[in-house]
Formats: sequence, C-alpha cells, structure tokens
Amino acid sequence: MECIELDNKIKITDVHDLDLAQTLDCGQSFRWKSQDDGSFHGVAYGKSVTVSLDKTDMYIENATADDFKNIWYSYFDFSLDYGKIREEISTIHPVLNEAAKYAPGIRILRQEPFEALCTFIISQNNNIKRIKGIVERLCENFGTPLGDGEFAFPTAETLAKLSPDDLAPLRAGFRNRYIIDAAQKVANGEVNLESCFTLDYEDARAELMKITGVGKKVADCTLLFGMHRIEAFPIDVWMKRAMEKLFPNMNGDDFGQYAGIAQQYIFHYSRMHPELF
Repeated sequence: MECIELDNKIKITDVHDLDLAQTLDCGQSFRWKSQDDGSFHGVAYGKSVTVSLDKTDMYIENATADDFKNIWYSYFDFSLDYGKIREEISTIHPVLNEAAKYAPGIRILRQEPFEALCTFIISQNNNIKRIKGIVERLCENFGTPLGDGEFAFPTAETLAKLSPDDLAPLRAGFRNRYIIDAAQKVANGEVNLESCFTLDYEDARAELMKITGVGKKVADCTLLFGMHRIEAFPIDVWMKRAMEKLFPNMNGDDFGQYAGIAQQYIFHYSRMHPELF
C-alpha cells in the first residue's frame, strides 16, 4: 500500500477487502452520505472528505499524506488483514462462511470514542435515516464549523455545559438526557473512555454502563466501533433473531477474537436475506 499526494487529494494504491457502501453505510457510522458517482462524503476526526474507490485505488479528497498516516490509515483499519481473518472465521460455521463471502468488503471503522458513544446512544429504538438526521443536527448546532458547510462532532466538554432541554432542536426525545449524562461523565473523568481500550472486556463494558441509558448493546457497539475491541459481539433485536435462527446454541464467545467482524458479516447477511426468517 502506498499513499500518493495529488492536487487536493491523495491516492492510496493496493487497497483490498474494502467496499465503501458495505463499510460506510451499514450502521456502524452515521456521518457518511453516498454520492451519485458511488463516492461517499463524510466527516471524521474534524476532517471533511470525499472518498472513492477505483478497483484497488482509493482516493480521499481534501486530504494530505500526513492525514492518511495520522487518521485514515487507522480509520479504515488498513493494518488488519481482513482476507486472512475471513478465512479463519469462515471455518467456525457454514452460515458464517456464506455471510463472509456475501459482504467481504466490510471493515470495522476506528471512530472517535466519544462520537461512537453518543451515536449509539442515539441509535436506541431508532432507524439509520433518523439517527443520521439527529447526529447531523447535533453537529450543526454544537460542533465546530469546518468551513465547507460541515461541522466537527461536538466535544464532551462542549456538551457537558448544556442541559437536556438545550438539545431540543435535535428531536432526539428521551435520548437527550442520556447524551448530556454521557458528556458530563466523560468531561469530568467519571467515565474514562481511554481506559476502555485496555481494560478487561467486562470492566470496559462496566465503565461505559456507568452512563445513564447505556446498556450492554450500546456499550458493546461503542467498544467495537469506538475502541476497536473486535472481540465485542453486540446483540440487538435483529441479531438476536439471526443468532436464534442461524446459529442456535451459539453466542458471541464462540466466534473468537474476531467476533465483532463476524457480527458485521452476520448482521449484513441476515438483513439482506429476510427469507431466512
């Protein structure tokens, strides 16, 4: 893999095991919008960019080689060999083998921890379109302008100064109280997001569950998508159905150290094959 700096964009060569739609529009991140030409425009780590793929060449507009080294290489999880991981986990169960073949371009994004925490609080009893709308309004109202009409995700310190009523423009309902509680506990150090990268898994989950409204599912999603704890195996209503129907008598532990990657293959495969249910 090589990063080549062009005019106001970068080209990354030899990119494999990445499908932008499967990765950016599958419900793990809520700040990417598909464009008519197949590219995706979004914001992460305070950077507003457009990404596209041409076979094994990836282009990131409004980015530099330093940005790739410091942000995007990690964000798209290019250090992991997903082809090798697919081969390994495909031996666990025949249905997982099929699921991995069906969506081989899914990667686990390495998102900002506080953003992941808040967006999965917002995701409770919600659908992707509405989640994206709430997240967009949150950023527009309280995030730093980036100069192109986009906004960075607001910091915990910014949101901690607000009350739930201040979030009324988001139209997020009961979730407003949870967002503010999360921001205040992160800002004052009561919840240490950084520690969740290295704590024993159960302790990391318990750390996040100190926040009002954060149960196992939101904690597991935050750990998987915000801390890259790829042993996490979030279970929502859909995954519960998929596990009962397709993997009876199995649980997340049975999928090993890459359970979170297996979970994404299963989630995507089962959503695209409702006839299985």
